[in-house]
Amino acid sequence: MNKGKIIVIAAPSGCGKSTIINALLEGGDLNLGFAVSATTRAPRQGEKDGVNYYFMTEEAFRDAIVDGEFLEYEEVYPGRFYGTLRSEIDRIIGEGRNIILDLDVNGALRVKQEYGPQALAVFIAPPSIDELRHRLELRGTESPEVIDTRVDRAEYEISRAPEFDRQIVNDDLATAIRQTRNLIDAFASLQ
Repeated sequence: MNKGKIIVIAAPSGCGKSTIINALLEGGDLNLGFAVSATTRAPRQGEKDGVNYYFMTEEAFRDAIVDGEFLEYEEVYPGRFYGTLRSEIDRIIGEGRNIILDLDVNGALRVKQEYGPQALAVFIAPPSIDELRHRLELRGTESPEVIDTRVDRAEYEISRAPEFDRQIVNDDLATAIRQTRNLIDAFASLQ
C-alpha cells in the first residue's frame, strides 16, 4: 500500500461519518492516520482536545488563518469555524501513513482540488432527508432549531455530492463501512 495518500470523507451531520471513520481506524489494516480538525465550537461531553478536535477560540483560529496554518477551513455557521492544520498533514505523512480527513463538503472539495489524484473524496449520504432528521433527533444533543439548521445545510451538501469521486449511502452501517474500506484499500494500492 502506497503511503501519503489522502482520503477525504464528507457527509451531512448525522450520516454516520465519524462512526465509519472510527471503524476504519480501529481495523488497523489500512495504515491510516487521522488528521484531527480544529474548531471553534465548544467540546461536547466526553470530547478531548487534540483527540476529537483541537478546540480553539475564534480569535486564535482567525490568527492561524492569517498565518497560513490551515490547509483548508470553513466558517460552517456564523462564528463556528472548522479547519485542517497543515501540521497535522505533515505529522501523519512523517509517520509513513495515509491520511484520513473528516471534513465538511467545501473543505473536502478544496483538498481534492489541491491534491488531485493523490486524494480520494468520498461523500457519505443519508438514505433520505427525513431519515437524517430522525437520526439527529435521536442523538438528543441539539435543539430543534439547531436540527433545522443542520437539515437545511444537509440539503445543500447533498447537492454537492456529484462533485465527489465516490458516494456511499449509509442505509446500513456495516455495509457502508465495508464499502468505504474497499474503496480506500483499492485507492491506496494505486501507484
